[in-house]
Amino acid sequence: MSNKKHTVRVTILNEEYAIRSETPPELTRAVALYLDQAVRKVLSSGAVVETNRAVVLAALQITAELFDARKSLDSTQDSIRGLSDYIRPLLPPAKRQSGQSGVE
Repeated sequence: MSNKKHTVRVTILNEEYAIRSETPPELTRAVALYLDQAVRKVLSSGAVVETNRAVVLAALQITAELFDARKSLDSTQDSIRGLSDYIRPLLPPAKRQSGQSGVE
């Protein structure tokens, strides 16, 4: 079963692109807008004039954000596992399941 592909027209740095993907159109537009704003921010800093260099720097900044978010997620998951390990022995025996679903 394949997901339906959508074609969405987006504008990045005054250039229009037709993006075809399985991603919901609203998300595609939001991602394109985020990239457009990131590139414009790099260009407005005045340190970079060439568009292609600004796009690369914006991509690096967005990738750094992704890495930070993943690190934060990993840390949160580790904290939840630690809390779960701490609380599990305090629960009644019937509720001490170590799996994700404790609902019966």
